[in-house]
Amino acid sequence: MRRSLGLVLVVVGAFLTTLAPMIRFYVAGQVIQAPLNRYERVRLEASNASVFDMASLKVRKGMTLVADSTIRGDVKANGGNERIAVWDSSTSITDKSTGKQIDLQAFRMAFDRRTAQLVNCCAANVGGDVNVKMFGYGLLFPIADVHKRDYPFYDTTTRRTLPMKYSGEEDVAGMSTYKFVQQVPLAKVESMDVKLPGDMLGLGKNSVPQRVDRYFEAVNTQWVDPRTGIPVKQEQKITSSLRNRDGTGRLIVADADLVTIPEDQKHLADLSNTSAMEIAWTRIYGPVLALVVGLGLLGTGSAITLLSSRRVPPPPPAPRGPDGRFGGLAAGTPPNTRRRAHPPAGSARARRQPRRLGRT
Repeated sequence: MRRSLGLVLVVVGAFLTTLAPMIRFYVAGQVIQAPLNRYERVRLEASNASVFDMASLKVRKGMTLVADSTIRGDVKANGGNERIAVWDSSTSITDKSTGKQIDLQAFRMAFDRRTAQLVNCCAANVGGDVNVKMFGYGLLFPIADVHKRDYPFYDTTTRRTLPMKYSGEEDVAGMSTYKFVQQVPLAKVESMDVKLPGDMLGLGKNSVPQRVDRYFEAVNTQWVDPRTGIPVKQEQKITSSLRNRDGTGRLIVADADLVTIPEDQKHLADLSNTSAMEIAWTRIYGPVLALVVGLGLLGTGSAITLLSSRRVPPPPPAPRGPDGRFGGLAAGTPPNTRRRAHPPAGSARARRQPRRLGRT
């Protein structure tokens, strides 16, 4: 019984010991990836913002803007390719005091679920333009693999990939994060077929109307949990302006510093902590536990089996003799055995037999 138990422990221990590297190097790669079906809502606020009011043709200052961003995963858009996730993002920017919508932005990104790098497929677009080419990173940093270095990030407003530079470590919502900063230099984002009075562009009251285009510049900052690649806080310092063709005049139409509200920072931190624990169990705790338990069972089973094989077997029971007694054959002549007849003393046959020692 003990020998059978030892063999069972050895088999289970060998299985767990083999399972440990499989969990670390194979199962982890299958489990640690972005989900196909994702719903997430994040709100950013900007106090003391300035926005040009087209109705009054005046710049409104001291406004509080709210950027309400929603991400939804489209599980069928990848055409059955499970390595690709497709997420749609829409952002509505409103005046907090009146609830009036000021701007609406939308885009679709497709990316590798394991690396988070963008791919051009699945009707990825910015504002409905499917001709855009995206590369680098977009919505997420490398999944559970963030390092202290720069990453190329796609900016949907200027439609360019620009470096997101590592800028140190900071605590956000009770967790240690990596801070990354992306400088978006001034760029024309829209050609407009309109003219504005020269005095609105700062060219003087006597200047003639000027044809203008829309320009954009920004500083994007993200605080990322390096364990998961999830941004837990964002800041977008944006400036949108109208400029004439020779660049001598401009009108600031939007100037805001949008920051993730504290409530959503906490929500994102909780989400990242949950994901980090799942990743740790897959990469560290699970494999180590399987290895330790497996080795322990192997050692215990081997010891039980070895000790069982070395046990001295009990002596066999004494055989029963012909007379029914234990302990060997009974004294005397066995049954059915013919006794040997001795010749008479003094006969010729007796004289030929040798004398036995001890007899007279």
